[in-house]
Amino acid sequence: MQLPTPAEGHGRVVLAPVGDLDIATVPGLQRDLDEALCHPGLSEIVVDLTAVTFLDSTGVAALLRGAAEAVGRGATLRLVDPQPVVSRVLRITAVGRLLGLPDDHGDPAPWRR
Repeated sequence: MQLPTPAEGHGRVVLAPVGDLDIATVPGLQRDLDEALCHPGLSEIVVDLTAVTFLDSTGVAALLRGAAEAVGRGATLRLVDPQPVVSRVLRITAVGRLLGLPDDHGDPAPWRR
């Protein structure tokens, strides 16, 4: 898991987890999300899933919790670039669209436009 890095002047924090997001690694993701949520002027957390090779239900739950916390603080959490196996989990669990991924028609959730 890489530490959050604030994007210059945009209120954006980017997290780039690496490897599996499962019951063994989710505490690190939760810690990083909590740190990101504490950044002053936060408007968006971007979770770059490029290097995530596996996602289980605990990972999905952590991302949903992070998204809910972000909304509660006036920010959003958005996922980008999931690998096919991760994208499939997000699609099957019907949460990808809630986390900013386009649906099968290419549209993100209507409340994110």
